[in-house]
Amino acid sequence: MTSDPIVSFSNVCKQFSKIKALDNIKFDVERGEFFSILGPSGCGKTTLLRIIAGFEAPDSGEIFVDGQPILNSPPNRRPVNMVFQNYAIFPHLNVHANIGFGLRKSGLSRKMSNKKINEMLELIKLPGFGNRRSNQLSGGQRQRVALARALIKQPKVLLLDEPLGALDKKLREQMQIELRILQKELGITFIFVTHDQEEALTLSDRIAVMSNGKVIEIATPSELYKSPTSHFVANFIGSMNFFKGRVTESIDKELKILVETLGDVIIKSETSLKIGSEVWIAIRPENLKILLDAPPKNRMQIGGFLGPLAYMGDRSNYYVNISNRNEPILVSLQNDDQFRSVALNSNRRVWLEWSKESLILLLKD
Repeated sequence: MTSDPIVSFSNVCKQFSKIKALDNIKFDVERGEFFSILGPSGCGKTTLLRIIAGFEAPDSGEIFVDGQPILNSPPNRRPVNMVFQNYAIFPHLNVHANIGFGLRKSGLSRKMSNKKINEMLELIKLPGFGNRRSNQLSGGQRQRVALARALIKQPKVLLLDEPLGALDKKLREQMQIELRILQKELGITFIFVTHDQEEALTLSDRIAVMSNGKVIEIATPSELYKSPTSHFVANFIGSMNFFKGRVTESIDKELKILVETLGDVIIKSETSLKIGSEVWIAIRPENLKILLDAPPKNRMQIGGFLGPLAYMGDRSNYYVNISNRNEPILVSLQNDDQFRSVALNSNRRVWLEWSKESLILLLKD
């Protein structure tokens, strides 16, 4: 993919008292991209968004939008607009006036303004809602109005600060789909802040994972989930089983690692590691199989005993206790009623099996 950055962060730093909210942030967002900034509360993601919008000032660094520095420009002069978590719909204005609020000083005729507002109402699937007040709208409808108000002036970049956080689960999932379709139709770059991993994976072209004011990793959703490069990212996105290991042999892009409880494993690696290097071996719960009978000895396996299980609808999470390991190993399986009825017998002897390709190598921090 040819690089065509619309937003560039250059060594952006921000400190509140003794806390580094942003620690030398430096990356690009591509034109037309749905880019998410993901991280736990307090990691700096909202601070970064507010600096782009002009509601906070950094201590140092610069931000470029379409090649132009923006930090010396007031918020209303920046080619960006923002959608907030609480929507910020004006209660004294109807839907039509809320959407058209930003056009008041644009110099457009009333006829042209009304045309643009009506086009936005069509775009957000609320035609005929122009005369409604905000208290006559559902949460999803208010969110659409907030989006339309932010988009009507056609910003180069739309900033979204956890805009779906106040919605219930079903509506949230519906709005995720609508938001993704809307962004692709308009071709406007979206920068989306969230602490919800599933939301970021669903919506994004790429994701920046933040922790303690730093960007830990930037990659596609698939890359972050299947091939994370740090323990933090692997642990933060989805569920993961971790095992401590030590490199015992390195031959032709493959490492032999002695792993706690699992014994010797072979894993492919482009990274050259010294013999004795300490590492993490990680495996997703869905990449483990539970066998009720002992498999052949030449397979990658370990025996254990079934602990409790959690029924999740289409899947169940099984917790398997292994000797010499304090915490159980989590296994996630599609529900099979026959297997589940047998597996309900807690403390039953079982075997776990995995493939070499499902193992993830992570360097110790």
